[in-house]
Amino acid sequence: MAIFLFGMLSLEEGFKAFTGGLLEKILNKTTNGLWKSMSFGVVTTTLMQSSSLVSVITISFLSAGLITLASGIGIIFGANLGTTTGAWLVAGLGLKVNISAYAMPMLVFGIILVLQKPKELKGIGYILAGLGFLFLGIHYMKEGFETFREHIDLTAYALSGLKGLLIYTLIGIIATVIMQSSHATLVLIITALASQQITYENALALAIGSNVGTTVTAIIGSISANINGKRLAIAHLVFNVVTGLVAITLIAQLITAVDWLSIKLGIASDNYTLKLAVFHTLFNLLGIALMLPFINKLGLFITKLLPEKEHEIAEPLYLNDAALELPEMALEAVRKETFNLYKYYFGIVCHGLSFRERDIKSYIPVEEIIQSHRKPIPVNIKEEYTNKIKGLYAEIVNFIGKANENMTQEQSNEVFELRSAGRAMLESIKSIQHLHKNLSHYINNPNPYIRAEYNQIRFRLGSILRGLSDLQNDPDEHRTALATLEAMKVGVLEADKQFFTDMNQLIREKHITGVMATSLMNDHSYTNNIANKLIEIGTILFKSQNTTLHEIEKSLMLDEKETAEAIAARKTTEQGAKEGKHED
Repeated sequence: MAIFLFGMLSLEEGFKAFTGGLLEKILNKTTNGLWKSMSFGVVTTTLMQSSSLVSVITISFLSAGLITLASGIGIIFGANLGTTTGAWLVAGLGLKVNISAYAMPMLVFGIILVLQKPKELKGIGYILAGLGFLFLGIHYMKEGFETFREHIDLTAYALSGLKGLLIYTLIGIIATVIMQSSHATLVLIITALASQQITYENALALAIGSNVGTTVTAIIGSISANINGKRLAIAHLVFNVVTGLVAITLIAQLITAVDWLSIKLGIASDNYTLKLAVFHTLFNLLGIALMLPFINKLGLFITKLLPEKEHEIAEPLYLNDAALELPEMALEAVRKETFNLYKYYFGIVCHGLSFRERDIKSYIPVEEIIQSHRKPIPVNIKEEYTNKIKGLYAEIVNFIGKANENMTQEQSNEVFELRSAGRAMLESIKSIQHLHKNLSHYINNPNPYIRAEYNQIRFRLGSILRGLSDLQNDPDEHRTALATLEAMKVGVLEADKQFFTDMNQLIREKHITGVMATSLMNDHSYTNNIANKLIEIGTILFKSQNTTLHEIEKSLMLDEKETAEAIAARKTTEQGAKEGKHED
């Protein structure tokens, strides 16, 4: 059994090597419908020979936001059906062919490939070694039961009727919980049945128990997952428990159906191992047929059962240990968690400028918002930073540290950029805190000149926030953020030059005091810092996901010298236009 389980671990390790960067695209194409999700579950479980593994990985997909809850439930349904292929392979092939003869060559070539440097060769090596250990494990279990039969007859402990059905179902659940694999339990049941160590009726009960017991692995895997991962684990439990109860209730009818199907399929009446495979497939199909019409209602029920919690202190939504299993899944988790961090940051910046977040995200012109809302919004920036930014960013950095070990250079560069975006958010919070203090004081000041200057600061930053909001909500996947971000960058430099001209005039004409001028200069510096950080964040978060297009964007972005030249050219054009008007 240990050799068999080790083979499963090796097989899992091998498949991880072939996940590549295409996982998200494959998931999007293969899980965007119920039948596609179920097919994905069937195929992956057939390949990996572990519904428990597929369940845990699916929970990770869901926690990372790669799939929806409905797609996750569909994959779980398919995984339950996919696990029946293992029973067919072992019952139909594993017990009739001397598979140990194939095990040794697989192990030899597998270990040789595992020792190679290329990731793909290592992956093939782990798969071959995994299959070799699986075959060897099945061979030893079969040999063990046959030797065991010579000394002790376990059929003496057979139980019939409802009592036997319930007790052996419980034994199947316990065995699966201990081994953390329904597939391993099934192999054990089939080899014991082939050696006549258990009766056919008790084997059916054990198979039902193994189906229910496999949910424990998913529940354990969901402990570190977010709320959606926990919902999927509950859905898995509900599905398997309902399927198990239906199988127990209709056991007599299912046995009759198995006998009828076996005759149609040409299976001998005394070939109990294949009949067990038929039974296992039949009751899983029955469970899917019964639950399929209620899949949406099941999702709604579980969502109500486990609602989203509103936290005063921001908590990670997508970071969980299961996502670390696959590099691209970890990358997607970091990307989504950085957007989660940005959501809190965006709100803090809006409130720090005395804007309501919903107004900035609306289509109301920023000037109108400023004119209609002149009262400062009371907000404790330091408390908001501590509760919603600092801890969450620390979680992201900690997660990246763990995930970076298995990532490619391209993936490492991506998470480095995302971490930089988070750092830019942290660094600009201090400027927001300082700016908020003076801004709250001056936007209601009786002096119209100082009030106008601070509203100009609000307008500058509010316009950048509006631009970033528009970029985030742009549904066009082929759009480029380059033009918007470049315009923002030019705008910051132009406003910087214009500020000193305007302020010198205000001081010269004695419209503002020296104290006001000092505050205004400090806050102008904070404004520039916030503006540049917002643009930096936008450049990272809203870049094109098309790699080729993103590289073109980077090559086209203006450096400081080119930006200054663009501003000078614009001023020359504007000056020429003014002179033309005077001549007219």
